[in-house]
Amino acid sequence: MSNTKKDLISQLQKDILLWEGFTPPAAGKANGLGLGPLEAAFPNGVFPTGTIHELICPTPETAAATGGFTAGLLAALMQHGGACLWISTSRRLFPPSLMAFDVTPDRMIFIDVQREKDVLWVMEEALKCKGLAAVIGEVRDISFAQSRRLQLAVESSKVTGFLLRNDPRKLGTTTCVARWQITPLPSILEDELPGVGFPRWQVDLLRVRNGNPGSWQLEWTNGGFTPVTETAKVVTLPQRKAG
Repeated sequence: MSNTKKDLISQLQKDILLWEGFTPPAAGKANGLGLGPLEAAFPNGVFPTGTIHELICPTPETAAATGGFTAGLLAALMQHGGACLWISTSRRLFPPSLMAFDVTPDRMIFIDVQREKDVLWVMEEALKCKGLAAVIGEVRDISFAQSRRLQLAVESSKVTGFLLRNDPRKLGTTTCVARWQITPLPSILEDELPGVGFPRWQVDLLRVRNGNPGSWQLEWTNGGFTPVTETAKVVTLPQRKAG
């Protein structure tokens, strides 16, 4: 293959990555969301913004963990201004809990609708608004055509979208840039003191376009994500004798 053809193919690959939201960081400037080694799984080592991410939540426990993890991502996405829309038919999120992830509830706009198809319609319209930092929609299922409509919306606005797939019946093909599954992990108690430790997650990147899927363990501490390096301790409480 001639050098001219190689250069054209290389430039085309770079252009496609830019269109898909994989923008390389400027020289000497970080352009990530603070996910540590996880971000190396994406092309250019940067979390793709201005795209749609799909997060699988098959159980109430994983749905709660996914909500917390997503809030951590929102903290980074909302640093430079903009509000966030959260759309659902049966919202269970407690807004004040967002402050644990440095997200102020007054910058969140919750839209509760009666039908799931309305979630996708509202999400598509919201993703066209360039002033938003992110849009989150809770749905059970989504078709390829529906995901394509969402992707077309973000290509012009560059708003980042998150699809929380609660109780998915099947995982078909979508245009989403990545498919995630977040599982809660036991937290560590400092000096074995009673209480609740920092949130921890098993983060599985099941699919990522032009990237490398993998698994990581992360903790939310000091206002950001930190890789977990030690195993959580299981504290066994003494049992009371009957009688």
